[in-house]
Amino acid sequence: MTRTGRVLVIEDEASFADALAQGLRQDGFEVETANDGLLGLDAGLTRPFDAIVLDLMLPSLPGLDLCAQLRRAGVRVPVLVLTARNGELDQLRALRIGADDFLTKPFSYRVLLARLHALLRRSGMQLADVLTAGDLALDRVTRRCRRGESVIELTPREFALLELLMSRPGQVVSKRFVLDEVWDSAIPVHSNVLEVYVAYLRRKIDLPFGRHAVETVRGTGYRLAPDGG
Repeated sequence: MTRTGRVLVIEDEASFADALAQGLRQDGFEVETANDGLLGLDAGLTRPFDAIVLDLMLPSLPGLDLCAQLRRAGVRVPVLVLTARNGELDQLRALRIGADDFLTKPFSYRVLLARLHALLRRSGMQLADVLTAGDLALDRVTRRCRRGESVIELTPREFALLELLMSRPGQVVSKRFVLDEVWDSAIPVHSNVLEVYVAYLRRKIDLPFGRHAVETVRGTGYRLAPDGG
C-alpha cells in the first residue's frame, strides 16, 4: 500500500507557496507551509516530514542557515532548495551544507514534482508509481499504459498529457495549465496543439474500447473521468 508523503514548504511569497501547496495536494501529498525561516525551522525540528521544499530568500532566518541547523540537529529529511538566484555559489553552498537538490526559479511544476519524487525514492519512500482510473492504468516507472489487459503505446507527449490528467481525476485542468506543464514552452493558448493531442489520446485510450475517459469542459479545459470512462 503506497502511503502519502508529508511535505513542508518553506516559502515567504504567499501566492507562490499557496499555488505550490495546492498542486502538491492535488498530486496526493500532505502539505504544511511556513512563511519565514524561524517558523520553518521549528516545523522541521518538531514535526515529521518526508521532504522539505526550501526557499533561500527567507525573513528571520535565511534558507542556507535553516538547512544547516536542521542537519546539525540530526534531521535527515531530503531538502529541495528553491532559489531565484542564478549563481553557482549558492547552489554549491546549499549542497555542501546538506541540501539534496535545487531548482532555480522560474521552473516547471512538473519538473519540481519529478525531482521531489526522485528524492523520496532515494530516501526509501514508496510513491504512487501507478495511476489508475477504472481499468485504465499508467505506470510512471515503466512508462506503460494499459486498458484492462490491453497494452497501449503512447508517445512521450501523449504519456505526459495523460499523466497530468490522471494525477487529478475528476478535476478540471485548464488549457493554459496543460500547455505550460506538458509542453513547458510559451505556446499561445489559442493554439490547437492541445486539441490535436487530446484527439490522439482519445483514439488510443477511449475509442477502441467504447469509453469516454477524457472529457472536454467547454471554455475551460479537460477532465479525466475518475472511473476511466
